[in-house]
Amino acid sequence: MGGVPHIASPRPAGGPAVRVDPRARVGHLTHLTKRFVTSLSTHAPTAAADAWATSQLLAGEQALWSAMSNQDRRHATVVAYRFLDRAPDAPRAAIAAALLHDCGKTPAKLGTLMRTVATVVGPRGKRFEAYHDHERIGADIARDAGSEPQTVALIARSPDAPPELLSALCAADDV
Repeated sequence: MGGVPHIASPRPAGGPAVRVDPRARVGHLTHLTKRFVTSLSTHAPTAAADAWATSQLLAGEQALWSAMSNQDRRHATVVAYRFLDRAPDAPRAAIAAALLHDCGKTPAKLGTLMRTVATVVGPRGKRFEAYHDHERIGADIARDAGSEPQTVALIARSPDAPPELLSALCAADDV
């Protein structure tokens, strides 16, 4: 999820070169490597993890959850558990955001290899652009699915999201 410039985006469209802190780049690459390795397995989340996740979601959100890939659902449960370690009193809406934070990647219809390519080459082409814009897309589809405003704000990483919950979600996603 955001926060660190894309590896392949040394310069915004038409803009000056962007300097990326090498430590941030290494941390981001470590995160991406872990995500790639865990994404190689197509196994669904455990039945217990899936049951817990669906119990935290509204009916419309459950449909979004079901549409996510097994890899994204496994990742999302890990993120949600880590999120609750950081924010144990978080409301249901915030837990739903942790579970659905990557739901906006689904419409791009990219598998593990193509997600890796998209991460390396940046937002080139409609599907890669959609993949890189997954937070806004996810917020839009969560809103359309009937999610609470707090869920939508956290998925979008909006300035309207409670800062302590947003910080906990960002830290939890750095798996």
